[in-house]
Amino acid sequence: MASAQLANSIGDGAYYVTSALYFTHVVGLAPARVGLGLTVAWAVGSLAGVPLGRLADRRGARGTAVLLALATALAVGSFLVVRGFVPFVVAACAYATAQSGLAAARQALLAGLVSAGDRTGLLAHLQSTLNAGLAVGAGLGGLALNSGTREAYLAVFALDAVSFVVCAGVLVRLPAVTPVAVRTRDSLGVLRDRPYALVTFLNTVLLLRMPLLSLGLPLWIAERTEAPAWLVSVLFVLNTGAVMVFQVRMARGVTGLASATRAVRRSGWVMQAACAVFALSAGASPWVAAGVLVVGAVLQVAAEMGQSAGSWQLSFELAPADRVGEYQGFFGTGVTVARTLGPLVLTSLLVGWGTAGWLLLGVVTLGASYAMGPAGRWAAGARVGRQEREGRPALVAP
Repeated sequence: MASAQLANSIGDGAYYVTSALYFTHVVGLAPARVGLGLTVAWAVGSLAGVPLGRLADRRGARGTAVLLALATALAVGSFLVVRGFVPFVVAACAYATAQSGLAAARQALLAGLVSAGDRTGLLAHLQSTLNAGLAVGAGLGGLALNSGTREAYLAVFALDAVSFVVCAGVLVRLPAVTPVAVRTRDSLGVLRDRPYALVTFLNTVLLLRMPLLSLGLPLWIAERTEAPAWLVSVLFVLNTGAVMVFQVRMARGVTGLASATRAVRRSGWVMQAACAVFALSAGASPWVAAGVLVVGAVLQVAAEMGQSAGSWQLSFELAPADRVGEYQGFFGTGVTVARTLGPLVLTSLLVGWGTAGWLLLGVVTLGASYAMGPAGRWAAGARVGRQEREGRPALVAP
């Protein structure tokens, strides 16, 4: 699974750093149209996560993951021949749908192959691998940006397509997971599970920090501080390097519902401290501001790793064993919503409100992290009740 993660993350890293310029300079689309098309695509992809996750549960997680990896490769390959807005939107919707479904199917596959107590630790390993692959891919994408030629951009997209084919080839070698007979006929499924929906919502609030490195901090540094612009790259390298080195260690103590909610709660305090430190960089001299921003970035990545470990455990712990793919597909919509709304929220708070915006972001994060405890207990109690109604042993969360 780590090899599959590494393969497609290298391609994705190259894609992420070049896609905006490829769609505007090579395809010839206006930046506003690119943004609109990608917003529509990820909205469609978020809706597809639940039914594709349900498909993984009922038809087999490994086969579904392999097919969706190949579908992602085809979607990326189609970008090579797209030359208009409508074909671009269609290809982007196919890409986002396949990616969302692949994430859910992979989680279902992991749940079928790995014992419950080992899942969070393995996800930490996979996250470290992901960051390593993204870093390598971003370097390859940087070569294409430096070249600036149409052929270099096309090579990057071809590399990303091939990376998902390699990913599919690695996944197909994993043991098959026997499809689970789903006991409910409810077509709405996870959407009726209000406690799990609340946990997903709170996690989405916590994930609003996702565009912080790519958008929030660069705009803050440029508009509100005297720090040098190149510090943005330093903070990005600091974040990815810390996750590669420390994510596994941060996840080691998260083994059940109680430890997961404690990890999320601690991360809320650390994130609030990070926001307060970031706010102090405004008005300081260039090098003092740079030092303050580095301290804030260290606190932020510590909060990120703690929140990630806790949310991984909660997402599996609170999902029915026979519907992991469906529930993971729903939980994963939080990432899409955060990526869609995060830029608007962070721009309004940090650039518009300044120091007050940072403090408000910290308070909201802390509130959501504390609310995760009672929400998780509610969801765990609802799960036990559901199992008893369906005539299965009630498995109490450790």
